[in-house]
Amino acid sequence: MFGIGDKKISTESYKGVRDFYPQDQAVQDYIFGMMSKVARSWGYDEYGASVLEPLSLYKSKTSEEIVKEQIYSFTDRGGREVALRPEMTPTLARMIAGKIQELPSPIRWYSIPNLFRYEKPQRGRLREHWQLNVDLFGVSSSLAEIEIISMAADLMKKFGAKEKDFQIKISSRPLLDDVFKKINIAEDKRQFVYRLIDKKEKMSSGDFRHSLIALIGEKRAEELLENLYYGEGLLSMMTQSQAAKDLNKIIETLRESGISNLVFTPSLTRGFDYYTGTVFEVFDIDKENPRAIFGGGRYDDLVGAFTNQSVPAIGFGMGDVTIHDFLETHKLLPKINSTTDIYICIAPNTEVSGVYKLAEVFRENGINVAVDISGKKLGDQLKSLDKRDIPFVMTIGSEELKSKNFVMRNTETREEKKGNIDEIINFIKNV
Repeated sequence: MFGIGDKKISTESYKGVRDFYPQDQAVQDYIFGMMSKVARSWGYDEYGASVLEPLSLYKSKTSEEIVKEQIYSFTDRGGREVALRPEMTPTLARMIAGKIQELPSPIRWYSIPNLFRYEKPQRGRLREHWQLNVDLFGVSSSLAEIEIISMAADLMKKFGAKEKDFQIKISSRPLLDDVFKKINIAEDKRQFVYRLIDKKEKMSSGDFRHSLIALIGEKRAEELLENLYYGEGLLSMMTQSQAAKDLNKIIETLRESGISNLVFTPSLTRGFDYYTGTVFEVFDIDKENPRAIFGGGRYDDLVGAFTNQSVPAIGFGMGDVTIHDFLETHKLLPKINSTTDIYICIAPNTEVSGVYKLAEVFRENGINVAVDISGKKLGDQLKSLDKRDIPFVMTIGSEELKSKNFVMRNTETREEKKGNIDEIINFIKNV
């Protein structure tokens, strides 16, 4: 017996993580399946890695907030500082760098790892989640941005979303650098300004303004705020900025390809320190769930932290929690049935070995079958189907085994199909 004395152990899971009962797991499998299907359709290969990484991997290349406040870390028995991965991109960069001489470029990889962050659980954020990571290495031109953002839009549409349901916000770190230079923000202040801008949506406008003034002074803060609110007018105004020209080309090409819900948002920076170029986020515009669903960007310098070779890179990460909330909000979650195709109930005084032989014939033909071995009365066996979502049921007794003629019933419509085992199998396969 588990427990302390007479006290039973709680059935609650650790705060901020989830248990996946079969119906929940079926929804999760649908989400993962669609993620993999779309990634593979664009020519991306799946990879994987351990959930454990050296803590040092994140100290210099991940956001300060994650390292100081959210990372799960410990010292192992060998005295090494270890972390449960809070994100996948540093791991991926390490792996790419380790075999960069062997890998044909461009490299297209994807993964759906589980990630851990110690943060306050709330809608859209938990302490453990899974995330589709899609990354493209070896392409320095804007064609990489166009492919990755087009793929992100395609993924949303494959989940059933319409363009009116979401918005793709896009910006550029180099463009913001040019703005910082234009208004003379000191280089040693810029990373702090980036981090503050990234927190902008979590702060009141007054608190954000006061924090910005404290960081760079009132005159520069007012100039920066003015630039952040220009919207697409900023691209026209920054005529001498190559970054503005590059971003404008990306936006025009994506819109010409049919992505009309793309919006330039100067204040978008993304929170990770390793981003070096274009950044983007996909937002749910429904008033019931107004939040970022996922995002990504270019990070050309990250692989260089492990090797002398420079490798351009861009990617995005879509979390399972936020996309589930989006699908639920827009009523796009599919009806999930059991993976079992047929349930066999056993009549009293029936030779069970004969039923098992019959079940094996189903399985050999690719049909999933469960046999009721509870020993309950036939009525109770049939009643248990009310909660199983299995599409077909058969009752088998000695007479059916002897005659080799069976009756199968659709559990939803109550329609019956009579015939031998081959006829039953062919019917299920063609439904």
